[in-house]
Amino acid sequence: MTGQHIVVLGAGYAGLSAAARAARRHRVTLVAPETHFLHRIRQHETAAGHPEHRPALAHLLRGRQVTHRPARATELDLTGRKVLLDSGETLAYDTLVHALGSRTAWHGVPGAAEHAYPAERAAELRDRLRGAARPGTVAVVGGGATGIELAAELAEAYPQWQVRLVAAGQVGGWFSANGRAHVLRTLERLGVRVDEHTPVTGVTPAGAQTGRGPIEAEVVVWAASMEPAPLAAEAGLACAPDGRALVDDHLRSVSHSEVHVIGDAASVTVPGTGTLRMGCATALPMGQYVGKLLAGGPDKPFAYRYAVQCLSLGRRDGLLQLIHGDDSMRPTALTGAAGRLAKAVIVTGVGASLR
Repeated sequence: MTGQHIVVLGAGYAGLSAAARAARRHRVTLVAPETHFLHRIRQHETAAGHPEHRPALAHLLRGRQVTHRPARATELDLTGRKVLLDSGETLAYDTLVHALGSRTAWHGVPGAAEHAYPAERAAELRDRLRGAARPGTVAVVGGGATGIELAAELAEAYPQWQVRLVAAGQVGGWFSANGRAHVLRTLERLGVRVDEHTPVTGVTPAGAQTGRGPIEAEVVVWAASMEPAPLAAEAGLACAPDGRALVDDHLRSVSHSEVHVIGDAASVTVPGTGTLRMGCATALPMGQYVGKLLAGGPDKPFAYRYAVQCLSLGRRDGLLQLIHGDDSMRPTALTGAAGRLAKAVIVTGVGASLR
């Protein structure tokens, strides 16, 4: 196994941590178009105009046997064990690590992709709000963690704008009663108008169309849900109905054992825990596990148990929700400044764990 050429696709939480660890024993090529790491769990901070934390990939990979190819993978030749890049280059591999993650899902909603800002365009959203001739209404679509954090952060950073949070179901409905109540109280304190059970059916330059009538808004932000990058399914890897690649207990593709799939691109089911949800909390441990496994670490099945889920609610408030190992809620939630500090400590730890 020593001296393999390992190609890692994607420089997110899973891909970067896998590449850094596998390179202790093998030659690794990391394929990713960006030159700086994107902290996806901090994009709401970018939208609010706070300093970006984007360390250079070269800095994070210093001292490692990793070659960075600033390109995108466009096709996988699984039979020939090759990756085709948009630069025209073809990379041969012994082992492939697919860690291309996820992207905003538009759900076929007319006008959403054309007129709404996804979280991936947080810097453009910041510039749009800062540069507006006069303030108006920002409608944030999605009552999940990304939508809640964006709504709170935008309301605090741009108090002259009216922020509305529009959700098809309950906002933060998966939290404990205490946790959800704190989220709603904080949004109310920040002046966010919450529209629950209001599915968005279209987006236009004038705002959002919903099942309960139009919502006029100068800016629409889309944070409804995520979907896996399509390359795994397009290449012929066995995938679940949601498009995530099916893997075994060592995070290898069930149809192609020479391919590891990790992060949001993988459908991972852990005994006693269930099928893991997308997110940094699951992606980073997957990357660490595969990197250590490829570097000659213990040949044990991947194991994972949940512990907490956290939100930042502006700069001075937050939520740390305690959860059972199977991702079900405990009644206890840490809120306020203590919750915000806990979230900050966790985010700092994520950055330190990449190497």
